[in-house]
Amino acid sequence: MNKKNRVFPPELLMAISVLAASTGAIFIRLAQREAPSLVVAAYRLGIGALVLAPLTLSKHLGELKKLSRRFWLLSLFSGMLLAFHFASWISSLEYTSVSSSVVLVSMSPLFVALLSTFILHEPLTKYAWAGLIIAVAGSVIVALESSWMGSGMEIENLQAAQGSQRFLGNSLALAGAVFVAGYLIIGRSLRAMLSFLPYTFLVFASAALILLLMAAVSGQSFVGYTPITYLWFAALGLIPQIAGHAGFNWALRYLPASFVSIALLGEPIGSSLLAMVFLQEAPTLGEIVGGVLILSGIYLAARRKTK
Repeated sequence: MNKKNRVFPPELLMAISVLAASTGAIFIRLAQREAPSLVVAAYRLGIGALVLAPLTLSKHLGELKKLSRRFWLLSLFSGMLLAFHFASWISSLEYTSVSSSVVLVSMSPLFVALLSTFILHEPLTKYAWAGLIIAVAGSVIVALESSWMGSGMEIENLQAAQGSQRFLGNSLALAGAVFVAGYLIIGRSLRAMLSFLPYTFLVFASAALILLLMAAVSGQSFVGYTPITYLWFAALGLIPQIAGHAGFNWALRYLPASFVSIALLGEPIGSSLLAMVFLQEAPTLGEIVGGVLILSGIYLAARRKTK
């Protein structure tokens, strides 16, 4: 598309989208003060789907009607993986720090590369292998960091319990990275048959429905919260979900994939900085060292792969 048809520079939108996505963990933590994680996830995806519904149904209804049964089933499966991603990642924020959660869930590009080797038979380059090894080393440091904290102190039993919770949270964040990697791999084939807006609406809507079902089966309520909690729900659906992730996809139309992949590494950094300011949650030394290794591994793999 000609540059004069752009509303504003895509680099600027990319920066805004990274900042918007970085707020997700903060809004989640604030909403979790009252609401269970599955309810938080359902509201996030549900609001995102509702925002996209009017434009999708008015502009792309004919495109949706032409889809095959196989496509609808794949879209449902893709939405299920997206639902599992948000369910596990949002739940991880109940048990571990924002810094640990966001850097571990950001490992999804490496899991995409690894799963693509077995599913799509796309061999990993030597740089991707190096990036994977570096990132895994960082994830081990982050995952085990809690067991090193304060050894020898009198509150050893309390710390052991906290360490167990943090390990659970870190494991959930890693699971979230694996689920979203599967979602992205399926999305490769689906996006070849459907344009961005209807595809995004389909996966958001199917993920929201699955999360609604999961929360309902668990006996969790969607009503009865204070107005401020509903404000956090709305903020989640509008800012990190629409302004953040939709902006990433729009920017891919105008910017090299390498630029977008590397720019996305700003999200865990932004989330950690916002957590320091709004949640008074500073990362520990282990989280900083592990996080640097993880982001370095992702950068190496993404940069060399696109070259």
